[in-house]
Amino acid sequence: MKQYLIHAWDGQDENAMDRRMQVREQHLLGAKKLKANGNFILGGAMLNDEGKMIVSTLILQFEGEADFEAWKNAEIYLLKKVWERIEIYPFKVAEV
Repeated sequence: MKQYLIHAWDGQDENAMDRRMQVREQHLLGAKKLKANGNFILGGAMLNDEGKMIVSTLILQFEGEADFEAWKNAEIYLLKKVWERIEIYPFKVAEV
């Protein structure tokens, strides 16, 4: 499987947190489905000094690029513009 490290920055506008919270449950349900399918390795939110979520960090794995693209095309945080900028890196989880 191909693994990916993803950093996805929330928008900076005054409605950014509202957008996140409006679809957060859907996002978490999607993460649970990914976990059940073996695609989700790790995920969470980076926080600012006030403890507010500002960046999502994920490690996901997929059989191939088409499956990864299908996830991106269905991810609610991308569809609803919660994430303003996303960086994707090839990754390999250490086997220890």
